[in-house]
Amino acid sequence: MNTTTTPNAFEGSDKARDFIARLDEFIQQELHPMAQEHGIDHDHSPSKELLQQVWKRSQAKGFYGMTLPEPMGGAGFSVHDHALVKEFIYASGTPFAPHILGELTGPPRLGALVRQSTPAQMQRFILPVARAEKAVCFAITEPDAGSDAGALQTSAVQQGDNFVLNGTKKFISGSPFCDFAVIIASTSEDPAVRETTAFFVERNRPGFSIEGGYKTMAGQSHTANIVLKDCVIPASNQIGERGKGLGLALGRITVNRLLHCPAMLGLAQLALQDSLDYARQRQQFGKPIGAFQAIQHMLADMATELAAARALMLSVARSLDLGIDARAQASMAKLYCSETAFRIADRAVQIHGGEGIVQGRRVEFLFRMLRMYRILTGTSEIQRNTIAKELLQATGR
Repeated sequence: MNTTTTPNAFEGSDKARDFIARLDEFIQQELHPMAQEHGIDHDHSPSKELLQQVWKRSQAKGFYGMTLPEPMGGAGFSVHDHALVKEFIYASGTPFAPHILGELTGPPRLGALVRQSTPAQMQRFILPVARAEKAVCFAITEPDAGSDAGALQTSAVQQGDNFVLNGTKKFISGSPFCDFAVIIASTSEDPAVRETTAFFVERNRPGFSIEGGYKTMAGQSHTANIVLKDCVIPASNQIGERGKGLGLALGRITVNRLLHCPAMLGLAQLALQDSLDYARQRQQFGKPIGAFQAIQHMLADMATELAAARALMLSVARSLDLGIDARAQASMAKLYCSETAFRIADRAVQIHGGEGIVQGRRVEFLFRMLRMYRILTGTSEIQRNTIAKELLQATGR
């Protein structure tokens, strides 16, 4: 829902419109007051205890489990509707935006695990997350395995009815809050052979520790390392087939890539709206700065590029809903939306002048946050690799 340029337009289903209306009420009546009461903003992260309140209230309102299968209480939204819902959440400006649907530690992290989990795993891991009783994180990245996700060094060695895990997972989002992690580890006995397998690993097991918490350039504190030292887990914690770990983790990578775009564009909407407000209010030489053509042109470029990025995002969403293999298009959307959103934030800082470079102004935070999105969830360079590979394969058929 583009509140900046077309306040009455909504491209989604009636069901999504109603969902967003209820979300708006929740954000305005509960989350905004909660953030103000506890001094939470984009640079001051909430405690786990406060996040648990958000998760449970969102779950009680029917938002938290939106991405789950419908038999488990999911909304059953199309990718297109999902994108619109997520865009609205981020455009609302609440610092709790990543937590309303549980994006860091909740149901969206479960993905294909719902289909792959055994009945016992459903009871121990999946359902507690769906009920907002436990938090999960997904751990793939390592010191020497980032974009090359298959080059994992964390090992899982089977010993009878157990596996023993050793290794370090780096920059794991949501790990400071997790109750358990989904660990992707190498189960190959030959270092030259890439064989990865997924495991549920509880945080309270001996040998499992959260270390080296990071504060990102955007001021957030929800990332840390997971260190495993002779951590013993039962073989029943293995998820799906042995050797299928990366496939399990990346099975919905095309959809997931696309669904990072609404967050970027929601934040870019905030940057544009703040710039419009500032251009109307800030006086120079006896008139609002919005009266000067230099400012007007920046605003025009921001709005135009935002509209183009948003059109690409929604077009790819519709393709995915039709069952089209849109790997290249999803990478195009992630590439273009991340680069465009950052340009919009950059111009927002320029329009705000000295105010824009002062910490505490929202546009300064948005500049830092949207710079990160050019790296997070697959760098712009990796997206270009994917696009080029798909194009060359298509022309060679």
